[in-house]
Amino acid sequence: MSTFSVILLAAGDALQNVPFAKLGAGIGAGLAAVGAGLGISGIGRGALEAIARQPEAINDIRSNMILLAALVEGVAFFSIVVCLLILFM
Repeated sequence: MSTFSVILLAAGDALQNVPFAKLGAGIGAGLAAVGAGLGISGIGRGALEAIARQPEAINDIRSNMILLAALVEGVAFFSIVVCLLILFM
């Protein structure tokens, strides 16, 4: 078989699995949102515990907390966008 016929066969198989791909994309987007929520809650919990131990370091802790929360949100947003691309492509 030629390479072109293998590609056509793979595309035909992919068309039969479209509902499963959409289901997987939806589950992936949901897991990304849940993971981001858990990550940010852990960051907040750790920051509050650190502030309770050392109140004089509140500014450093707050800036690090905001930076880490932004990074977690960025990863979650990227994964949700990938899931939506799978869903609509």
